Amino acid sequence: MSLPADSQDPPYLKGLNAPQREAVLTTEGPVLVLAGAGTGKTAALTARLAHLLWTRKAYPSEILSVTFTNRAAREMRERVHRLVGDAVEGMPWLGTFHAIGAKMLRRHAELAGLQSNFTILDTDDQLRLLKQLIQAADLDEKRWPARQLAGLIDSWKNRGLTPEMIDAGDSEQYANGKGRGLYAAYQERLRTLNACDFGDLLLHMLTILRGHRDVLELYQQRFRYIMVDEYQDTNSVQYLWLRLLAQERKNLCCVGDDDQSIYSWRGAQVENILKFEKDFPGAKVIRLEQNYRSTPHILAAASGVIANNAGRLGKTLWTEHADGEKVKVLGIWDGPEEARRVGEEIEGQQRGGKSLDDMAILVRAQHQTREFEDRFIAIGMPYRIVGGFRFYERAEIRDALAYLRVVAQPADDLAFERIVNTPKRGLGDKALAKVHQLARAQGLPLTVAAARILDTDELTPQARRSLGNLIGDIARWRAQGDTLPHPELARIILDESGYTALWQADRTAEAAGRLENLSELVRAMEEYESLTAFLEHVSLVMDNEAQADEPKVTIMTIHAAKGLEFDTVFLAGWEEGLFPSQRALDEGGLASLEEERRLAYVAITRARRQATILHAANRRIYGQWTSSIPSRFIAELPEAHIASESTMTGGASLWQANWSERSDPFADVGRGTGRGPGWQRAAGVDAKNPGGAFTPRTFSREPARVVESGALAVSFGAKPRGDLALGMRVFHQKFGYGAIVEIEGNKLEIDFETAGRKRVMDSFVTVG
Repeated sequence: MSLPADSQDPPYLKGLNAPQREAVLTTEGPVLVLAGAGTGKTAALTARLAHLLWTRKAYPSEILSVTFTNRAAREMRERVHRLVGDAVEGMPWLGTFHAIGAKMLRRHAELAGLQSNFTILDTDDQLRLLKQLIQAADLDEKRWPARQLAGLIDSWKNRGLTPEMIDAGDSEQYANGKGRGLYAAYQERLRTLNACDFGDLLLHMLTILRGHRDVLELYQQRFRYIMVDEYQDTNSVQYLWLRLLAQERKNLCCVGDDDQSIYSWRGAQVENILKFEKDFPGAKVIRLEQNYRSTPHILAAASGVIANNAGRLGKTLWTEHADGEKVKVLGIWDGPEEARRVGEEIEGQQRGGKSLDDMAILVRAQHQTREFEDRFIAIGMPYRIVGGFRFYERAEIRDALAYLRVVAQPADDLAFERIVNTPKRGLGDKALAKVHQLARAQGLPLTVAAARILDTDELTPQARRSLGNLIGDIARWRAQGDTLPHPELARIILDESGYTALWQADRTAEAAGRLENLSELVRAMEEYESLTAFLEHVSLVMDNEAQADEPKVTIMTIHAAKGLEFDTVFLAGWEEGLFPSQRALDEGGLASLEEERRLAYVAITRARRQATILHAANRRIYGQWTSSIPSRFIAELPEAHIASESTMTGGASLWQANWSERSDPFADVGRGTGRGPGWQRAAGVDAKNPGGAFTPRTFSREPARVVESGALAVSFGAKPRGDLALGMRVFHQKFGYGAIVEIEGNKLEIDFETAGRKRVMDSFVTVG
């Protein structure tokens, strides 16, 4: 079907170029729309949907239109409404994969062993249930974390695998082969609770469609047309689900870009879009290649990089925009200079009248944001973090800071409350309530109250032992603070406390990033004279909230930037090992390298007018200085479209000046800290395990009973009660009635009538 490109065009065709119009008007049979970055794929997709409704090829209820986010679904609904009016309101099957899966499943819940009013569990409920099953299986949850099992089960569901489909190799990934059994027990428990998790919404429906021909035929007949956005991001279960539904009519239109498939870590398979023509013989492939976003130099730079990937369908982006500026490639000395240079560039553009809202800094890993945040705080530059928390607001950073605050300031009760059971130490609510009660009664900080209660029988032996170990650790750390550099002390604290081991044992995708953030936190401390100075800086950063409505520079990861665009983009940290990520290459080989290259393509094409790529000669990695080489992706940039600059070349080279100034280029690691150049060699990084933030060490603990006379002996003394005397009969809520046989300050020795002789604090007894 075709329509003339004239004034008689319906409103949804106006302004579309020829390939976009072809994507709209080719309604019958399988269609793959390869939409390059910035080529107007959303306009084409919504116009196609409007066309199906305008021409009455289908009723609104006969079109299945699938998106990946609620925001994308809302945007599509709003755009179609503007084009064709209220017809879009009758589209019950426009939404995300999970929303549509849930709608279907509620109609056929009994076929999955559920009732239609089933509950969808959130992550916390899912973990709580898995912990119960792990405990019932007599497994050590510290060794086999619930998060690891949850991630494994989610990956199986993304692959369309039910428990009986898990082979021995997959099952071995958890608890020496118990993964499959726990998965089956988890699914059975969910059915008992009339519940499912998000992965079940599609997996249950896939199982139903496979096993119940009548249900499959019902939906195959209902959906005359199926449309899918971001097809390159589909996982196996989504792909299998769509293929079943489209088998009969084959009126499937998938829109996507194989060059922007960057989510393999959450199950996406670029192969789904690459094999579309094989899955649907005779499929029409339409390429959207006219870019409306970027300048020719930016497009050519991105195209030059992505051309090195073998696994792609191929397209050539072009634009009618003027050439504009070449992509700038800037070599600098180190990470701090990178942040300074970007800050100066942004300030210069701001003085030239450009808005901060039109500028973004894109990084490969979240820990890279810290350097920029600190710099922007120092110069008063408003910024926002998109797709994540500000560095010092991340949970693992707040936990680590709480440990440091307790060591620096024994009266910091909020910090003590945060770390007392993080990681889990088996301290129950009753034990902690006892500590709180004593602290309130005697006006003591919680650390001091905890130290004093250890000399009594108020707590169970297990709780006393766990709390004693922690208090002993705090006392020793505080003493070590007088002799050790504070970054080294921080490493020791994170190791000894078990906090590093907590995340090293976590097998989820987020754990590695959390360990990198902890490394970056320790590295940040090297720039400050003392632990106190660093904590004061953090307080100022946390308190520096800019006005919500003022323009701000955006700082975000490249993953979070997909789908966004900015006039000016700074691409930081393009060095081997950082980008492409060495961890990704180690885990995935060539496939991961191609995904990293697609990530570079996405990064460059976020820029409308200016793109600057930065690479540093030196980086602190896991607390130690490391020489860096530029990313291989920089070498793949076509020379005709880039302008290279370096602060280390030309004339009296800054690079040469720095090297001639010091025979050891890393000799200034400790500058400004009052320490010599060699201290950092005690960092404790394990060369055999560079992916771990710190190397766990074993330290001896001093007996818990001596800590009060050590580093925790601070002047928070509470006066002994004056209403107590030897021989007096008193009552204790835990031990009952007894007589005082000894008084030592605030401590009493009491001969209880049923519990025997115990030592308790005077604030826990009443005269009876």
